[in-house]
Amino acid sequence: MSERKVLQKYYPPDFDPAAITRTRGPKPVGPKVQTVRLMAPFSMKCTSCGEYIYKGRKFNARKETTDEKYYSIAIFRFYIRCTRCSGEITFKTDPKNMDYECEKGAKRNFEPWRLGGGAKEESKEERLDRLEAEEAEKDAMGELEGKMVDAKREMQIADALDEIRTRNARNERVGKDGEVEVGAKEERDMEREAVEKEIEEAARRAFTTETGERVRRIGEEADAEVDISGKLEVRIVDAELMPPPSFKRGIKRKKDFSAALGIKKKVALV
Repeated sequence: MSERKVLQKYYPPDFDPAAITRTRGPKPVGPKVQTVRLMAPFSMKCTSCGEYIYKGRKFNARKETTDEKYYSIAIFRFYIRCTRCSGEITFKTDPKNMDYECEKGAKRNFEPWRLGGGAKEESKEERLDRLEAEEAEKDAMGELEGKMVDAKREMQIADALDEIRTRNARNERVGKDGEVEVGAKEERDMEREAVEKEIEEAARRAFTTETGERVRRIGEEADAEVDISGKLEVRIVDAELMPPPSFKRGIKRKKDFSAALGIKKKVALV
């Protein structure tokens, strides 16, 4: 470490800088097989001894760059050893399905492409059937939307017709000279008002004298006099019976709780 930090370096006497040739070319590619540390990307079962290897277990693996490519994406192969029988297990990357593919030495416990059929390539007939089903679904949705629009338009037309009918009925009530005819309801109101006026007039006539004065009942004047005199007498009596106020301090007697507590007092003999 200290040699690369010095300012002067030692050159032997027979050193000839002209003898050094400068070559140009591609950079040296690293080794095709590398030793890497990885974790198992999926749970698997060894085909030799039946040992289960769970996902996430760490291994010292050999990484190999294959000649296969998927859309210019390099595919790598990994070699690991079984933890029980040391059998070789090989798997490689699968960029098409964004997963890993187990090649030999082990079997995957769970294969996700079997659920959705992601790795299965569909034929032309299946693709056409799928496209036709999608188009039919789109047509069904468009038909449903059209029905909803038609129903909304019909409701708007019905509301407009009702409004027109109401306006026409209101216009029919108007006479030729422009005077509004009184409806049945208004006629009933007028009849009721006339009857009430007749009853009021009959009552007024029954309780008025020939000179036009209102007739009073006999009990009204007596009751009024009794009420006034009674109130005055009660007020005078109450004022006479009320004692004068006293400002003397009274003696507060203590309560006897002996009986409540069950204590008996001795009776004095003398």
